[in-house]
Amino acid sequence: MNLIDTFSEFKELKSIDRATMMSVLEDVFRNLLLKNYGTDENYDIIINPDKGDLEIWRNREIVADGQVEDENLQISLSEAKKIDDDYEVGEEVTDEVKFLDFGRRSILTLRQNLSARILELEKDNIFNLYKDRVGEIVTGEVYQIWKKEILILDDEENELILPKTEQIPSDYFRKGETVRAVVLRVEVKNNSPLIVVSRTSSVFLERLFELEVPEIFDGLITIKKIVRIPGERAKVAVESYDERIDPVGACVGMKGSRIHGIVRELRNENIDVINYTTNTQLFITRALNPAKVSSVKLNEETKRADVYLNPEEVSLAIGKGGLNIRLASQLSGYEIDVYREKSENEGEEDVNLSEFADEIEAWIIDELKKIGCDTARSVLDLSPEELEKRTDLEIETINEILSIFKSEFDN
Repeated sequence: MNLIDTFSEFKELKSIDRATMMSVLEDVFRNLLLKNYGTDENYDIIINPDKGDLEIWRNREIVADGQVEDENLQISLSEAKKIDDDYEVGEEVTDEVKFLDFGRRSILTLRQNLSARILELEKDNIFNLYKDRVGEIVTGEVYQIWKKEILILDDEENELILPKTEQIPSDYFRKGETVRAVVLRVEVKNNSPLIVVSRTSSVFLERLFELEVPEIFDGLITIKKIVRIPGERAKVAVESYDERIDPVGACVGMKGSRIHGIVRELRNENIDVINYTTNTQLFITRALNPAKVSSVKLNEETKRADVYLNPEEVSLAIGKGGLNIRLASQLSGYEIDVYREKSENEGEEDVNLSEFADEIEAWIIDELKKIGCDTARSVLDLSPEELEKRTDLEIETINEILSIFKSEFDN
């Protein structure tokens, strides 16, 4: 019978335990018996999941000829003697019900119901399996690539979705390629489990560190906080409760051996590993690495930090496209403003940007301060191209303010 194929499919679902499997099979068949005969109480269903077969036996009471009121529950003595000549009235006859007895339409309905129940169970199992794996790294194979997402199949051919928004900007995958990502969330969409994975989540970076650094996995080193701009730069604050362990050294490894694998997985994302401290000024100083900070002044109420550096260190503190200062702010929880320190031999006169408030709009001055320029000369030290690249200002605006600053010193 075609039903054997369904049993085989059912048997292959490793995530469904034997007891559940047998219970569902019996339930589906009992529903069929109820529909066909009005009751299933006088039937025994014997399932052999290993062989993929099933037997149904019907129990009927023997009554005298002509006394049969319900052929499903009773059998006449003469019919019973055809099965075994020793039968007598009042005894019970057990005979096997063949699948063909149900009729073609009933068998088709039964198969459809069974397939639907299998699918439902499979969906429930996938959902339950993955809802407990949120935050774990999974590995799968790229099966389908679309514009907005990638379909990945895990080892058991469960479908995982990697949206474009959760991909590192420089990620490029081909069909059949192996991908690692972290399980971001599991939800039910259109009555099916939707498993979304991510490569941009900070949790993904945290799990990669756990895989590469045994001391983190064993709990000897704790990751206090991670901030990242995927594919560009990340800052990881670590702490060790064992004075004998250097947390930064352990994370980086000999000649960068441990961190190299993580950097490669994240498409050459620059990773700064920083020693965590409760001393906020020191922590901000470390967070602005690789720049060397001269001093930090904190405003606890506004959660702002004024950082002073030698002029040559300002661009390092800000970083390409402002990435370094942005991540340092996120890591420390303070809005950071950088200022150039005047060197002792810097005899040239200079003017603070706030002095130009009458001539230049406040938002433009704020834009210049964001990139570490707090005086007119600090702005003039940069080319118009550099200013355009590092701020949101139009080139016409930049040329105008440069002209204003130059005229200040020409007078």
